[in-house]
Amino acid sequence: MKKTSIASSLFFNAWFLALASPTIAQVDYRGDQPWSQRADSGPDAQVPGWYYNLGLTGIRAELVADQPKALLVKYVLPKTPAQKVIKIDDLVIGVNGKKFRKPHLNGYGKEVFGAQGPIEELAEALEACQAKSATGKLTLMVKRGEESIDVELDIGKDYGSYAATYPINCPKSDKILGELLDYIAKQQEENGSFGDPVHNTFSALALLNSGEKKYLPDVKRNLRHLCDSIKASDEETRNYGLMNWTYMGTAIVLCEYYLITKEKWVLPELEKIRDLLYEGQYLDMSQINPKVKESHPDSYPTGPKQAHGGWGHNPGFEGYGPIAMITAQGALCYSLMHHCGIEIDRKRLDAAYAFLKRGTAQNGYVNYGDSASDPDDWADMGRTGATGIAFLVHPYGDSRQARKYSDVIGKHPQSFPDTHASPTMGMGYEALAAATDSGNFRKLLDANRWWFTMAQCGDGTFYYQPNRDSSGYDSSARMSASSVVAFIYTMPKRNLLITGKSIK
Repeated sequence: MKKTSIASSLFFNAWFLALASPTIAQVDYRGDQPWSQRADSGPDAQVPGWYYNLGLTGIRAELVADQPKALLVKYVLPKTPAQKVIKIDDLVIGVNGKKFRKPHLNGYGKEVFGAQGPIEELAEALEACQAKSATGKLTLMVKRGEESIDVELDIGKDYGSYAATYPINCPKSDKILGELLDYIAKQQEENGSFGDPVHNTFSALALLNSGEKKYLPDVKRNLRHLCDSIKASDEETRNYGLMNWTYMGTAIVLCEYYLITKEKWVLPELEKIRDLLYEGQYLDMSQINPKVKESHPDSYPTGPKQAHGGWGHNPGFEGYGPIAMITAQGALCYSLMHHCGIEIDRKRLDAAYAFLKRGTAQNGYVNYGDSASDPDDWADMGRTGATGIAFLVHPYGDSRQARKYSDVIGKHPQSFPDTHASPTMGMGYEALAAATDSGNFRKLLDANRWWFTMAQCGDGTFYYQPNRDSSGYDSSARMSASSVVAFIYTMPKRNLLITGKSIK
C-alpha cells in the first residue's frame, strides 16, 4: 500500500477545491466526466473509466444520454459472475424478462437526487435473487449489436438479502461488516496510518464502535502516528493547507478512544490539538488574510460577526473563509474534549455553535456558510449531519435539538451518496445524525438500499460510485467507501458518544 505523504494527501485537497467550482452532476452529459477518470493503481486500475459498479455482477457501466433506459457495459471485472458471458458495449436493457421501466433520474439537485431508473431497478432484482427463497440467478436482457439475448448470471446466495431492519438483526449486514473490519485492519500502513484524513477518521471510528477489543491496538497505533505527524510536520502542513481537517478528525477519534480506554497519554495530546483549534478559529477581523480582498472579494467579511466563530480549511480567514462542514466538526471537537475533562473556553465553544445556528434554516438544513437558506430549501446533507451530531453532544445545550437535523435528513434522504466535496465524509456524518432517531435512520437506509447493493464488490470491499465531484476516485477509492460503510453498519451498536452512548 502507498505510504501516506503530503503528496498523496493532495487528492484529499482536490475534493475541497471543488467547493469553488461549478456544480458537476453525477451524470454529466455535457462532457465525459466522470467516465474518463481512471485510478492509477489498486483494484480498479485496469478499469478504463469511473463507471457505476453493478454490485456483485462484476459489471461496470456508463449511463448514456440517448439510452436513458439502459446501462452500457464498459468493463467486466475478472473472476466475477459476468466474466465470459457479458461483453464490452453490451447494452443492458432489462432484468428477469422485464425491460427497465423508468429513464435515468440521477444527478445533483433536488429534482434529480437518487437513482431512479435502471440503476435502482437492477439493484432491486440483484437483492431479490439472493434471498433465501430465490435461486441466486439473475437474468439480464442484453442488446448486443442488432441481437437481443438473455444472459444468466450466477450471483449466488452467500450474502443473502438485506433484512427489512438492516443493519440491525441482519445476517447480511453482519457478514459484510466482519469482512470490512478485517479489510480495514489489513490496510493499515506500517506507520499506523489508514491513509488520508477521511480514512483515518472513519476507519478508526468503525473499529472503535464495533466493540471488538482486538482492534484497539490498531486504533492506538493510528492515533500515535497522527499525533506525532501533527507535531513533526506542522509547518509542512501549513504550507499545503487543510490542516484543520486533520486536527479535527484526529481529535474526534482521540476523544472517543479516551472515553473507552481512559489512557492518560491522550489528554496532553488533546490539549495540544485544542490549542491548534483555538489558533485556527476565526474570531476577529485582524485574522483576515489581506489577499482575500483580491482573491475572494465576494467573501470578504463586511463586519465582525460575519463568519465569526467558524473554521475554514486553514487558520483565521483565508480564501472564502469559514464553512459549516468544518465548523460543525470544530464544535464537535470542543464538546467531546469537554466530556473528556479538557478545559474549553466557553466563549469559543458558544461562538462555534452560534455560527452553526446562523447557518441553519427553519427546516433544519445547514447552508454552506453561516447564513441560512430559504425555509424549505435543501440539498446535500453532510454538513447538516455534522451539525446534528455536534448538537447531540453539546455539553451546555439541549441534545434534543439534534432531532431537528435528523428530521430534515429523514425527510430528504435521497442526496445521501452525493454530498458536497467529499461524498464519503458526508455520508458518514449524515448517517450519524439520522441515527439519532431510529425512524429517520430507517428512512435514510431504505431510500439508499440501492447504493449499498450496487456499491458492494465481490472481493468484500465497497466501491466509490460516481457522484457530484469528479475527484477522489483513485487508488484509495475502495478504502473511502469501505471505511464509511463499515462505520455506518456499526452505528446501532452505540459504543461511542457520537453514536448514542450515554453521557455520564
